[in-house]
Amino acid sequence: MRIGVPRETADHERRVALVPDSIARLVKAGHEVAVERGAGTAAGFADAAYEQAGATLVADLSAAVTGAHVVAKVQRPSTDEIAKLPEGSALVCQLAMATAQPTIDALNARRISVLALELVPRITRAQSMDVLSSQATVAGYKAVLIAASMLPKFLPSLTTAAGSIQPAKAFIIGAGVAGLQAIATARRLGAQVSGFDVRAAAREQVQSLGAKFVANDLVSAGAEDKGGYAKAQSDDEQARTLAAIGRHIVDQDLVISTAQIPGRAAPRLITAEMVRGMRPGSVIVDLAAETGGNCELTVLGETVVEQGVSIVGARNLPATLPLHASQMFSRNVLTLLQHLDKEGQLRLDLADEITGAMTVAHDGTVRR
Repeated sequence: MRIGVPRETADHERRVALVPDSIARLVKAGHEVAVERGAGTAAGFADAAYEQAGATLVADLSAAVTGAHVVAKVQRPSTDEIAKLPEGSALVCQLAMATAQPTIDALNARRISVLALELVPRITRAQSMDVLSSQATVAGYKAVLIAASMLPKFLPSLTTAAGSIQPAKAFIIGAGVAGLQAIATARRLGAQVSGFDVRAAAREQVQSLGAKFVANDLVSAGAEDKGGYAKAQSDDEQARTLAAIGRHIVDQDLVISTAQIPGRAAPRLITAEMVRGMRPGSVIVDLAAETGGNCELTVLGETVVEQGVSIVGARNLPATLPLHASQMFSRNVLTLLQHLDKEGQLRLDLADEITGAMTVAHDGTVRR
């Protein structure tokens, strides 16, 4: 099997789909890997490291994908890149499904099989392929660092000759992978942390990290789907949720919002009125900005200041920690490629619960 690894061209994207360690494993298994020169440079992986791993370094995208059975990318390809991908090959990348239909149609027109990494099913044997979880870990960690750097105060409590400093209060909305990592990071930095989620399983997870769980009465056993994600709430449930968040958020210094619903716009959980009720100098980092935002005032890629409160519309935070984000992403891709490898050949078995769930186009047919 020949695998092509192009350099990422999306704005501000510094990750790479496969790092040298993963490529060494693929080469050892008998596969050929072509890597575009500079593909890993922004993430801290030099061309020489790829050569040592057994990859063939090539000058450009066209050379990287020529003859490839699989092309591995972090972000979906541009129109120009699609035109250079080999017909009949397979593309493995994040698609951002909400806006991906034109890309899927263009790839399908070239009979390119498309596997969306964000559609890895949440089952035990696919955990090591789950890019959403691995990259959410990075985002949750970095969100707290961003907020801490913007606050006009310390996070931890301090006792000094100049007097005692009380810890900052951090509130994490959504206790998925990103939220739990944010809780853990804020706790390590010494903040007084609270968390909120409507899923019953989340309460124990939040408390196990030493954080206070907010609004126990809103937790529901039926609030999550079979994949473990939160379901959309009814109007009455949403009203009760907003009321609980509104009561709690007023005296918080740092808020990280992470609530998302797969395939839908992010739920609005922080209103403009709530923001205006917070103390000046407080910071909100909205990790749901790319799917519409949890905060009514969020603007993707920008920091909005409303009556002294900063709202950060976080965009692609994993790319800001590209070395470890790439290592984790690469391990996910490596495991998927090993799953698709049948006696050295790429086999897309659409009846397989992992492959079928991820494949959005195959053999000239768009599947979703």
